Amino acid sequence: MLMIDQVLTPADLARVNADLDGLDFEDGKRTAGPAARPVKANEQARKADPIAQALAQFIAEALQRNPLFAAYARPQRLSPILLNQYRPGMAYGRHVDDAIMGASSARMRSDLSFTLFLSAPESYDGGALRIEGLDGDRRVKLAAGQALVYPASSIHEVEPVTRGLRRAAVGWVQSLVRDARCREILFDLWDLRVRLAEAGIARDDLLMLDKTQSNLLRLWSEL
Repeated sequence: MLMIDQVLTPADLARVNADLDGLDFEDGKRTAGPAARPVKANEQARKADPIAQALAQFIAEALQRNPLFAAYARPQRLSPILLNQYRPGMAYGRHVDDAIMGASSARMRSDLSFTLFLSAPESYDGGALRIEGLDGDRRVKLAAGQALVYPASSIHEVEPVTRGLRRAAVGWVQSLVRDARCREILFDLWDLRVRLAEAGIARDDLLMLDKTQSNLLRLWSEL
């Protein structure tokens, strides 16, 4: 699980929320799988709306530009991004995301889920993202512009909103590296490389670390 700071800038957020204010929203159950549909109560921007499509593309590009997201998720494919909102009384009960999403050539395996928060946490009550794990539950309510990346295999929920409007962009990643343990090793090596470079370590030493990362990625990646 990883929190990524400022995927969207304040100016980006102002633009996204202004555009969302003018969109029509529909029942979020339309995009839920059979098991999750009974517990899903939110609204989603219509995927066919050209403004919604432009916003989803804008957010996808912001994520893909983020070096932390790239190093942690090792994305091979990104799902279409859903733009959702929760009004008072709405929630998304305990569920697990579908393992395979999409149809035909667009089918993908969901290795990781992500939620990009679009509303300031003080603007609404409730609405925390709760993720269950073997080490306990985590309740997450991030600042607008921050994103959380977490295992798609986890049971999770959005707790009921009791005041205000909670907006978020959500999606899924099929990673080049299927095994979460291997992704963690690669991420740790990437993080070490960044810190060593900042400390002024000799280029030849960094080159050996680059070789190790590249060879592990060759060993573990699926194309």
